[in-house]
This record gives sequence, C-alpha cells and structure tokens, in this order.
Amino acid sequence: MRLLRNLSRRKLRTGLTVAGITIGIWALVVFSAMAAKMDSLVSGGSRYYADKIVVTTGGTYAGGAPMKIGNGDTIAALPGVAAVVPGVDVLLDTATTGVSMGIPSEIVGQVAGADKGLETFPVDLASGRKLTAADEGSNVVVLGADLAKQFKATTGDTVQLRGKTFQVVGVQQPTGTAPDTEAMVPFAAAQQFLFSDLPPIMASQVTAADLVAGFTVYPTKGTDVEALATAIEKAVPSSSAMTGADFNKTIAASVGVFDTMVVGIGLISLIVGGLSIVNTMAMSVAERTREIGIRRAIGAKRRRIVRELITEAGLIGFIGGVLGLGLGALIVTLANSAGQASGTVLFELTASGAITAVVFAVVLGMLAGFVPALGAARLDPVEALRFE
Repeated sequence: MRLLRNLSRRKLRTGLTVAGITIGIWALVVFSAMAAKMDSLVSGGSRYYADKIVVTTGGTYAGGAPMKIGNGDTIAALPGVAAVVPGVDVLLDTATTGVSMGIPSEIVGQVAGADKGLETFPVDLASGRKLTAADEGSNVVVLGADLAKQFKATTGDTVQLRGKTFQVVGVQQPTGTAPDTEAMVPFAAAQQFLFSDLPPIMASQVTAADLVAGFTVYPTKGTDVEALATAIEKAVPSSSAMTGADFNKTIAASVGVFDTMVVGIGLISLIVGGLSIVNTMAMSVAERTREIGIRRAIGAKRRRIVRELITEAGLIGFIGGVLGLGLGALIVTLANSAGQASGTVLFELTASGAITAVVFAVVLGMLAGFVPALGAARLDPVEALRFE
C-alpha cells in the first residue's frame, strides 16, 4: 500500500511515465507477435523442405511457368530418386496484387498416393477425410484451417473456387504454415485451373493434362540431396531444384529483418521508458529527501531504502507492461479477426512472448530506478533533514 501511495503523490508524472512504458511495450508485443507468426511459417517451411526437393521453373510452385508432366519421367529415371509427385499450385484469387505479408490462399492438386508413403510433413484432419485416387474426375476439396474459417465451411458444405462449385470432404487441423491457406483438390481439377491461367497463344499448343506447376522429389535413403538437385537441374532444362538448405538460405534474410525490427522496438522502449522512470524516481527522491533522512536517522538501513525504491520503480514498469500487453493483445486480436475474412493472419501472440514483454518492463523499471535509489541510500541523514 505504501508503494501505491508513493506513486499516487504525483499522479500526472507517474501516469505519463506509465504511458511511455505502455506505448513501448505495446509496440514490442505487436512486432513480436508478427515475428512469431513469421517464425512459425518459416519453421513449417523448413520441416516441409527438409526431406525432399521441389522442382519448378522459378523456385516455388506459384512463382514460375508451367512444366510438362513428362519431365517427371526424366526425374524419376535419375539415380537416387525414390518417388516423384507432380503437383499444381495456383492462386485462389487471381485478382490478388501487391505484396502480401502472409501466405496467399492457393488451390493445390497432387496425384494422391504418388509419394509412396514418403511424405513426413504432419497434416492432421479436424473432420472428414483426405483426397484419394478415386476422387479424380470429381469436384471435391479438403480445406486448410484458415480457408475453412474464411469460407465458414465444414465437411459436407460446398464452396466456390474460382467460380466452380466444390464439395468439402475434409477440413485440416491448423499447422501454422502454408497448408492452412490451401484448398486441396484432385490433380486433374487443379490442372484445369492452371490451364485457364495460360495466355491464349500458349493454351493453343498444350492440353490441361500436359501441365504441372512442379514436382516434389523424394530421394532414396542415403542419397546426397544437393548432388541430386544439381543432377535434376541438368536433366530438366530451365528447371530450379530447391532443397531444404536452399529454402533456409533464401528466407534467412527476410527473417533477419523481422528479428531486427523486434530488437529495434525493444531498444526504443528501453530508452524512452528507462529515461522516463529515471526522471520520475529522481524527482521522487528529491521530494522525499527529508522523509528518507528521517527514516535513516531512526535506523532504516541503506539496503532497505534501495530495495523499496527499486521495487517502486519495478511496480511502475509492471503497470506499464501489463497495460502495454493488454493493448498489444487487443490490436493483435482485432487485426487477426479483420484479416481472417481474407485468409490473412499476420500475428501470433504466444504465452512466452507475453510473459517476456511484462518481465522486460519490470526489469527495465528496476534497472532505471537503481541509480536514483542508490543516491537516496547514500544521503547523509543530517544533511537530508536540513533539506528544504
């Protein structure tokens, strides 16, 4: 109670100090949640690429020109290849433009069972079933978790994919990465979407059944993955073979940018909040010099004075941290709710991130209050009593 009473002596000054910390922690929480979402996407991608090679003309299914499905036979004939899965990956919304901070929603099609049981990336179902070879020729779909929320659909419902009606036969559990924004359809249906995206002059020279966006290649056990990727690029003209190491190298720079942003926001909150607390505690010590002198004269030890003032500073940090966390969590929740309609979820507020933000604010407050507290403890009792 004494701590709260001391803080309430100068309500405006204390309030402004708390507000400064609140803003800093709010920014830290928001940017940390954005970085956590990015890290989640990245770690999911790393797990996906870890045991396979993805072959396209541009590094990702959605990034390059279509390939001929016959290239799959060329790849399968190479030493060290256990299975080759042709796949199609096209944007769900062809009107999407500009740069997206999240993963765009896509229509994905692969030959069911072509991986020969070698796929290890875990994708569990919340309801329904997965696609099978028997689904070829029918318009059925398995929705990722985010897309299911976007369409407000569950197993048994129908959804519109680029103007075509598909029946939902399954909904996936959240994975935190790309499958959450995918609509998985039979391979032939996906080929039709890819064919419809071709310019007329190209479409007149091929059929939908000739086309794939790329291939997922599963190496045999013990195969040198990098050497196999090089062999694939030599065997298939104008191809790009991405391994797990390539994926990690490609995204390292972008992840580093987000981590730098988080560190920068933390430093800003450290400087602004720390200086505010130093000022507040220095003024508080000056105003309470006589009080501190009296306490020292009647036997209060220096370490007790230091402890109480540091605790007071830590309490300021705690209040600002909790308010900043609450404001940040509100912003994150509202932003994710607004983006869910379009399948764009940019933030992931974790328990560790929330706890870290509050602990950071408390530690910041205690560190900033240490110097004024130490100065107060060193006051000579006689001189302090004479202070006006």
